[in-house]
Amino acid sequence: MTEPIKQPELIMSELDVIRIESLIEKTPALSKQVAHLESELARATVVKPKDIPADVVTMNSRVRFRLIESAKEFEKTLVYPADLGKTEDAISIFAPIGSALIGVRVGETIEWPMQSGLAHVEVIEIVYQPERDGDFVS
Repeated sequence: MTEPIKQPELIMSELDVIRIESLIEKTPALSKQVAHLESELARATVVKPKDIPADVVTMNSRVRFRLIESAKEFEKTLVYPADLGKTEDAISIFAPIGSALIGVRVGETIEWPMQSGLAHVEVIEIVYQPERDGDFVS
């Protein structure tokens, strides 16, 4: 059995945190997934959108990541649930992988519980990040 990895420090935009917390409040049933997301928000360092480092996954970021167990790579855009149909290859912040990615830096790996067991998600590249491109309100 492998040792659990140390969870990386999370850095989140205060705008993202406010919006995610608002969505959580509107979520009727408190699911295990929402509880995990809430614990991630609680441990994050929250900064102004303009202070987000360019290598951190934020909402509406397009990110390449790998599931370590299967070595499968994906490129997805992390979105709010209402934007799922508007963006190609979107993943909701409420999906297990979406919750795992928010606030993580390129090169870091996070351990995340999924239906199939514990997954290890490595962030490979941030293809697009709104804050890096000067969009502080997306």
